[in-house]
Amino acid sequence: MVSSCGANRMVRGQPHGWPSEMAHNSESGTMRSRAGQAPRPTSRRILLFLAAAVLSFGAAPQRIISTAPSITELLYALGLGDHVVGVTRFCRYPPEAQLKPKIGDYTSPNLEAIAALRPDMVIVQTNPVRLRERLTALKLNVLEINQDSIAALYGSIQQVGAATGAESQAAKLAQNIRSHLEQVQARASKLPAQKVMFVVGRTPQRLDGLIVVGQASYLNEVITLAGGVNVFRDASASYPSVSLEDVFARNPDVILDMGEMSDTVGVTVQQKAAVVALWKRASSISAVRNGRVIAVASDIFVVPGPRIVQAADELLQMFHPGLK
Repeated sequence: MVSSCGANRMVRGQPHGWPSEMAHNSESGTMRSRAGQAPRPTSRRILLFLAAAVLSFGAAPQRIISTAPSITELLYALGLGDHVVGVTRFCRYPPEAQLKPKIGDYTSPNLEAIAALRPDMVIVQTNPVRLRERLTALKLNVLEINQDSIAALYGSIQQVGAATGAESQAAKLAQNIRSHLEQVQARASKLPAQKVMFVVGRTPQRLDGLIVVGQASYLNEVITLAGGVNVFRDASASYPSVSLEDVFARNPDVILDMGEMSDTVGVTVQQKAAVVALWKRASSISAVRNGRVIAVASDIFVVPGPRIVQAADELLQMFHPGLK
């Protein structure tokens, strides 16, 4: 039986959510004293101060904190890496992001560390730990984005671009991603569809405790456009738990397994070979019988950011080995 379960490793946002917007209005017109006279010099200074404050608030942020790997990758892709002052401990791409101060991780952010970095913007994904509300309570400027689907990814690019003064870079990035994915989809449409199972969690060295990609996952969309048919696409959860019996019944042509490699750093060839060997216990499954079990150790598949184009390219190659 397929059951709903969130894959607790996945650095992803969950439901839809847009940032709260605050209007900053100022009254127009010339101020007059009660006697109908022009304001005193002190009043003029106050007005000038308030005007400067409004202009400053509307300026592009100079100190940005990212609370998820996908946000960090997006900021760097927009050319904003120099403005990033804090990232999570899982933000590994691009490599220079690893040199930034750490603020914890997606589910356990260190609010004190965030505040100490004096950010003028903190960008978060919609998430189950109500991070936006907690940061807003600290009087921080918070931008909340959703990256749960390919369409939402495009929206997040535009949203971050607008909030950081990088609108033109965002438009170009989104167009480049869209164009590349359309090319992948066009190539895949001319090839035989492959039944695919993508494992994102599993009990180490065992074929149980399986967590796979389901219908609501962003990765399900990438699999589909690359010519795969997710055998668990009928599971409504993003990352449902399934049994080995379920896998036998669905009989995938291709198994992609990153279940023991959530930490993708330093994975060896021997570790990957051990994953492939493990599946030989289920030799009646088509993917096993035909040598199409692939051990995956790359976060491009689980980080919904600009590298989606690389994920789509690699999936197409794995579904159709030898494709030029």
